[in-house]
Amino acid sequence: MLNRIRNIQWRQVGYFFLGLVAIVGVGMLMSLINKKDQVQECTALKVMVEGKETFIDQNDISSMIKEKFGNVVGKQLNDLPLHKIETELKRSPYVSSADVHMDMDGTMRVAVQQREVVVRIINQGGQEYYVDSKGNKIPVTLKYVPHVMVANGNIKEGYKKSLEPVQSQLVKDLVRIVEETKGDELWSNQIVQLFVNDERDIEIVPRVGSQQLIIGNADSLNYKLDRLKKFYTHILPRVGADAYSKVNVKYSGQIVCERKGDWFIDSLQMKMNKKI
Repeated sequence: MLNRIRNIQWRQVGYFFLGLVAIVGVGMLMSLINKKDQVQECTALKVMVEGKETFIDQNDISSMIKEKFGNVVGKQLNDLPLHKIETELKRSPYVSSADVHMDMDGTMRVAVQQREVVVRIINQGGQEYYVDSKGNKIPVTLKYVPHVMVANGNIKEGYKKSLEPVQSQLVKDLVRIVEETKGDELWSNQIVQLFVNDERDIEIVPRVGSQQLIIGNADSLNYKLDRLKKFYTHILPRVGADAYSKVNVKYSGQIVCERKGDWFIDSLQMKMNKKI
């Protein structure tokens, strides 16, 4: 019996009891914290709205929460449905994401990320809507008008409900053109708006010059924009801003130009082939 007692690993036994005491202590602490949370009240509501747009602000978010869930300040924490508040905020067409949590001091903190819109569409019936960076439709509001490209003309696709995805290839092409050109120094300064003509071709409306700049669709877009850029940097300075009434780069490997009442493909095609 004495030998058995001597063979016991007392250090391991000590570690075991220390671990057991720690587990019991943590359990008691969590129980006390849980009881405190159940009786603690919400002391304040802090809202932060992120994003470059200003469709909504802190007052809008606070009002949305109050309208749906009442005045949260003064309520016990266990009576606040944080997950439901998040879900409700995400229902707004202008909210991309929302996070709601409580601080240790009882402050409810709400962080909202706004959606980023890319283009404003005005269809052939006069109906307007925005398209965001994820390809979803956002309703127009009188409260805020973002500084984004406008596309109009012969666009059939309309707006039925918020956050519905874009359906037509034409509107998808318009979005792609905007996203492809917005970071370019030349196009950011030169493109005023996009227009869809009677042939369903997309045109760039320039800031300088009165000519139509026809690119067709977004197929081989970088190649088309590169040809237009060469036209602006190499050809237009030689002939003047108003020499052509129409410049068309929808056809592969050439720039088709039109003077008043006269179609022609001059040496521009050859110059393109020589990579001017």
